[in-house]
Amino acid sequence: MVTVPGFTLRQLAYLVAAADHGTLSAAGQHLHVSSSALSDALTDLERILGARLTVRRRAHGVTLTTAGARVVDQARPLLGAARELATSLRAGEGELVGPITIGCYPTLAPTVLPPLLHHFGEAHPRVDLHILEATHDQLEGRIESGDVDVAFVYDTSVPGNPRCERLFSLPAHVLLPATDPLAAADGVRLEDVVGRDLILLDAPPSSQHTLSLFASRGLSPRIRHRTTSYEAVRTLVGRGLGYGILVQRPANPASYEGYPVVMKEILPAVEPVGIDVIWSATQDPPERVIALIAFARTIAWPVPGAPA
Repeated sequence: MVTVPGFTLRQLAYLVAAADHGTLSAAGQHLHVSSSALSDALTDLERILGARLTVRRRAHGVTLTTAGARVVDQARPLLGAARELATSLRAGEGELVGPITIGCYPTLAPTVLPPLLHHFGEAHPRVDLHILEATHDQLEGRIESGDVDVAFVYDTSVPGNPRCERLFSLPAHVLLPATDPLAAADGVRLEDVVGRDLILLDAPPSSQHTLSLFASRGLSPRIRHRTTSYEAVRTLVGRGLGYGILVQRPANPASYEGYPVVMKEILPAVEPVGIDVIWSATQDPPERVIALIAFARTIAWPVPGAPA
């Protein structure tokens, strides 16, 4: 016997959106509905379920009650299953169809995204791959909420508690202008550069990792410039304004402006940084996301001493 619930998927979607965005106005903009319509839907849902789900105050936004948090947790997989039902009807036998939102730490994007977008995209042309470049703090909660299906991040600070798998590891290196006297050395000790100007890649967790390398040796670097741009670091180093500490290893031996730069291993060797793929631990991913993760395992990722 089938029992029809008194609430709708739309009402659940409104509740989840209110929880994710924190205010009725922000949730309404995301859903393209008015705040009043969204508020009425939440009131109806509370009446149907016989429980208060939210505390709504104009100056303080929307706060979930204990019951509301339980409903949101159970609503997410229901809404995901409903979306997948509609998507599956568009797919042919053995065909993958539908969207995948891929989160990626910005400095990993030039290494990780090209083979995924190129080869996986060619193999599954009806999968829509959407890219979100975000630092770890900007990814916080977005795997759990379902906004991001899968993400590629450094292992130094994986947000939340997702499922996680290591893809490859790389140690940090010192970046120098090609004209630097240390450019001909087999490697560079941090003690050799600590008195110079550092161009710091100032985006978490890269900045914390760089500073921890110095701190572990009782050193404190002299930071001349901070930038959130990986290529800006390479450009400033190429001009001779300082040195950089980076992890990714592009094949291009020059900056955007054409100034040559060199990558030198840090001596003694430092612990490699892991690059991980993460996805939700609370929701089973759709088949297309599983296929993307499996494809990522097959890629010949860069290794130390070789260009990315």
